[in-house]
Amino acid sequence: MMLIYFISYIVVAVLGHFFVRIILKKYLLPEKGGLEKAGAIIGILERIFTLTLVLINQYESLALILTAKTIARFEELKDRKFAEYYLIGTLSSVLFAMLVGIFTVWLLKIL
Repeated sequence: MMLIYFISYIVVAVLGHFFVRIILKKYLLPEKGGLEKAGAIIGILERIFTLTLVLINQYESLALILTAKTIARFEELKDRKFAEYYLIGTLSSVLFAMLVGIFTVWLLKIL
């Protein structure tokens, strides 16, 4: 059972990163500063938190992730292109982690 959890976390951290990068590749935005690779690290943490919340059946708490990210990027969200890029990245990241979490819960129930 622990191996299934471990694999799920690796999948959301590693494969989720590539999944989101592939989706966002078409929509590259110019760098506006910030820490190098911070977006990738934030995305990995976002997917880990999302997976954890799905695994413990706390879907309502997913709003905390979206709220924290929105507060941190509030001023930048006034730029429509950035806002759309941000939403595509965030929603694809959260969706990937939720699907992995739902699959993991299902898999654990049938074993």
